[in-house]
Amino acid sequence: MEEAKLIDDLTIKRTKRHFRPAHYLLKIQSYSLLCDTGVEKYESGVFEVCGHKWRLSIYPKGNEIMNGIGHISVYLAIVDTEKYTLGWEVNVSFKLFMFDQIRDKFLTIQDADEAIRRFHDIKTEWGFHKFLSLEYFKDCSQGYLVNDCCVFGAELFVHERNARREFLTMIKEPPNRTMTWKIDNFTSLDKVTYYSRIFHVGDLKWKLLVYPKGIYNGEIKAISLFLFSCDCVLPEHKFFAEFKIRIKDQINNAHVEKTDKHWFSTSSNEGGFPYFMPLKDLQDASKGLLMNDALIIEGEIIVMSNVK
Repeated sequence: MEEAKLIDDLTIKRTKRHFRPAHYLLKIQSYSLLCDTGVEKYESGVFEVCGHKWRLSIYPKGNEIMNGIGHISVYLAIVDTEKYTLGWEVNVSFKLFMFDQIRDKFLTIQDADEAIRRFHDIKTEWGFHKFLSLEYFKDCSQGYLVNDCCVFGAELFVHERNARREFLTMIKEPPNRTMTWKIDNFTSLDKVTYYSRIFHVGDLKWKLLVYPKGIYNGEIKAISLFLFSCDCVLPEHKFFAEFKIRIKDQINNAHVEKTDKHWFSTSSNEGGFPYFMPLKDLQDASKGLLMNDALIIEGEIIVMSNVK
């Protein structure tokens, strides 16, 4: 008996708090008269939480079948389940309460491991066989039974199975990973920025972005090149890419390229190089980068993430 009591005590966590239960309070006036009626179990009225209906089941003298003699036994029960489909289940973490009327605090009782309990067609009730000892409960100095009045409470959280799922996949050398963009009449470009057409790499869409006279608007005479994500539309959209951007050498195949890594998001949807290379080197005919006033830019995805 003592071993069973010890095990039971270890499975229950008891604390106190000032704020009242969020979902239900049950006040019982003339508790002793309720016991004198010989009632084994009192079932509270029904209350609704998260679209489900519940009630408290209270054994004033303890649930004898579950070895609760000498204690008050209190349970949370789900009701009105006839409307549920076959195989239904509701997963719940809950706390049960008793009000300390002297100290204005609620004794909070829950599973020690804060377990999530599974309510289903075979098991519609969970709770505590030894919620509180009758000796402790009837001790007026404890504040739980004052003027033959006591107050129980319940608070619960339903764990729904509609959680959003996310699958992150890292893809090395995805198909169609190279994007080629030929820009004619490069030296005649008069806008600050230019975007390529959309390139599809895997399931994602990208553009190349060029600042012909540099992102610093000519203050630093360099070309700026970036990779731009077209898929960062919502705040939760976030994609990683390790990539190369190169300007092709159209004579000697001595291409100029740089590698970068970037997490693309709505607040940072482009990654690359503000200072890719000096304009004077770009325009040096011997380097073969600008031929017949045409520039060939390539982007290559080395590794990228895909989120679904």
